[in-house]
Order: sequence, then C-alpha cells, then structure tokens
Amino acid sequence: MAYKLFVDSDVVIDFFTDREPHANPESELFELNEQGLVTIYLSAVSINNIYYIVRRFLGHKKTIEVVETLTEMTEIVGTTKKEIIEALKNNFSDYEDSIQYSSALTINGLDAIITRNIKDYKNSSIAVMTPLNFLTLRAKNEK
Repeated sequence: MAYKLFVDSDVVIDFFTDREPHANPESELFELNEQGLVTIYLSAVSINNIYYIVRRFLGHKKTIEVVETLTEMTEIVGTTKKEIIEALKNNFSDYEDSIQYSSALTINGLDAIITRNIKDYKNSSIAVMTPLNFLTLRAKNEK
C-alpha cells in the first residue's frame, strides 16, 4: 500500500527549480510517486504559489508545463470555505501553511505532511517531516 503524503509547496518548488541542497530528496520523493509507492497530495491553493515562484526561475511557458505535470502526477485537494475558516483557528503563525494543513486534514488515511519548514506545523495532529526524514523512515520500514 502506498504512503499518502501531503506535500507542502516549498518541497514542490525545490523539486522543479532544482534548489540545492534540497532537490535530491525531493526528486526521490517524486520518483516514489511515479512508481506508485507514495501518493502525493497538494492543496489547490499551493498551485498558485508554486506557479508564482517557479515562474521566476523558469518563465511563464515552462511553468505552465510544470503545473500541467503536477496535475497529472499528483492528487489535488480543494480548499473550501470550511478549510479557510478552520485555518483561521489552527493557531499557526503562517496562514498559508494553516490553509494547507486544513486541506490536508480532509484526506482520509494521510500518513504525513512533508515540508522543509517543520516548525511551521508544530501544532499539527498529523506527522510532519522533511523529505529526507520521510525517506530515512521509509527505508527503515522497508527492511
């Protein structure tokens, strides 16, 4: 059974812009997704942020291709009024992360939130880890 992972936008941006030193674990995570060993979930709200930041690195045309690829290779969860209101009450210091967290809560059987900014999710009731932490834990569990 594949791990269900909600991936923060920073991880996606690192992957598509090849930002060091983060790109390698992110690449491995997306490779596991391609192999069907993990299922990556993103918030619909994240797509806007991903486009905005990746466009600065790759330009509009290439970034549109990135967004298209993301929609094909990941599951995208919606953000409704309910998640927006819930995000106001989550006691997160970063509102964008709070929205992503509220969206992640809608996913049945979610195993973890994957982010580079673990401290932003300190109030999470879901396991939160970096891509490298997840890959290390997965490797231990596979033995």
